[in-house]
Amino acid sequence: MKNVLLIKEIYLEAFKNLGHAIVSSYFKAFSWFCMACFAIVLYAFVFRVVTGFDFN
Repeated sequence: MKNVLLIKEIYLEAFKNLGHAIVSSYFKAFSWFCMACFAIVLYAFVFRVVTGFDFN
């Protein structure tokens, strides 16, 4: 739980004084997009490991 709170604090600090609203919205959307892509990759890897995929 402590790690989640630290990540939340880092996220909030990163966008606190960013400036222009469009730039801020763009970077927020981009960060969520990157997090979603990482979650998809992590899901695919775990799925392959669980189903016994041969990584040779």
